Amino acid sequence: MARNEKRTFAASAGLHGGLMAASLIAVFPVLWVFLTSLKPSGHETSAKFFDQPTFVGYTELLTKTEFLTWFGNTVLIAGFTTVLGVFLAATTGYAVSRFRFPGMRPLMWTLLVTQMFPVAILIVPIYQLLGKFHLLNQPLGLILTYMTISVPFCAWTMKGYFDTISTEIDEAGRIDGLNPFGTFWRLILPLARPGLAVTAFYSFITAWGEVAYASQFMTGLDKMTLAGGLQTFVNQYSQNWQMMSTASVLIAIPAAVVFILVQRHLVAGQTAGSIK
Repeated sequence: MARNEKRTFAASAGLHGGLMAASLIAVFPVLWVFLTSLKPSGHETSAKFFDQPTFVGYTELLTKTEFLTWFGNTVLIAGFTTVLGVFLAATTGYAVSRFRFPGMRPLMWTLLVTQMFPVAILIVPIYQLLGKFHLLNQPLGLILTYMTISVPFCAWTMKGYFDTISTEIDEAGRIDGLNPFGTFWRLILPLARPGLAVTAFYSFITAWGEVAYASQFMTGLDKMTLAGGLQTFVNQYSQNWQMMSTASVLIAIPAAVVFILVQRHLVAGQTAGSIK
């Protein structure tokens, strides 16, 4: 018995040690970026972990650059991408989960296949389409582009979640006189909060941190998003690591806030599709 207890203690110690090591590995780069943002100009690449801390970098970033403009552009684009992405993914997922119609399976396979193409292949055709419809350098063009990324994946996620909700609820709604959309909006959607949380988080992160499309489709300092603006700090002509690290810290804060708001729903929403 003592031997078994010793093995259990050793396993527990190994588990906690592994978790602590993984946590340190995950936190260290973020901590290093934060500490770099506090270093004075000219000391950004210093190996010292905490070297002459100062908040001058944050003041200069907010007052001497277009950071607030980029931030506003990104909030606008990410906000609309999230709202529209959640609505389209939820309605598509519900329709495929509850109804049978011609072309349903090809539709879902098409949504799945679109996720297989890398961004580098899609930049040129999407650029041409946006140019044809005069949407280049326009927030709407970038919103539509991001929705081509988020909606297909999120529609599959929402379908899996709606499959776990009993169809008897739909039948009860029809008995009470609700039409299909009324049943979806008033009865099903409130039960799908975990799935909606995953969809909202994925849509937001897609638009908030995307670089390739943002840097190609949006030009001019007043039109750039945060992803494009960061490239003005470190490029082939100049390297301002203090501004880069400072901006990175501020960019991470909204993403962290959104994660905290939805994190209690994320696990349930991500695993719901596997219960059916």
